[in-house]
Amino acid sequence: MTGTNKSGPRTWTSAFGRACGVLLDAIVRRLALARVNPNVLTFLGLVVNIVAAFLFGYANGDNQARMFRYAGLVIIGSGFFDLVDGAVARASNRVTRFGGFFDSVVDRYSDASQFLGLLVFYARGDRFFYVVLTAIVMISAIMVSYTRARAESLIGSCRVGFMERPERLVLVIIGALFNRMAPVLWIIAVLSTITVIHRVRYTWTRTELVDRAAAATPGQAA
Repeated sequence: MTGTNKSGPRTWTSAFGRACGVLLDAIVRRLALARVNPNVLTFLGLVVNIVAAFLFGYANGDNQARMFRYAGLVIIGSGFFDLVDGAVARASNRVTRFGGFFDSVVDRYSDASQFLGLLVFYARGDRFFYVVLTAIVMISAIMVSYTRARAESLIGSCRVGFMERPERLVLVIIGALFNRMAPVLWIIAVLSTITVIHRVRYTWTRTELVDRAAAATPGQAA
């Protein structure tokens, strides 16, 4: 009886997951057959995020909850392009180094556009403290990505830390849908800063090991 009860939910969720996977695969195949450029899909994701930024910036005391909810739904929609651009590139055999670079650049602009919209919203409401907080969030979010990219140019891999782009997007969506953006900004600011510090410390320890090994090599050779 216990095994039967447990298998039911697993079967239902796995079936739902397979159905979503089949639908996504069908969309990817159609886009690949249509020879849609994956970089165009990446850019469309940025356009959609800019729409969300306008919705944030347009919000005011009377329509804040509604505009934020619309912005959250638009950001969810932008996730479609994040899902399919790489898959279409692989399906159409158009994976390139530039494509990966372009995707990373566009992701930074997409993140910044959302926070820029929030900056406009708080500035229009004369909420100086949250203007500063949103600016800190924007900078720390960019630094999370930059520290990883810069570290991996030195030590190969730097995947430490928690607050990366997927986590930020989920938090922004939650804040937008439930009109609770202020606490979300605090969470992102604190955890992003901790992530940056963690990556700086991790990179320092790794580079120290490499530097000591390099310094010891000439002596050993002699």
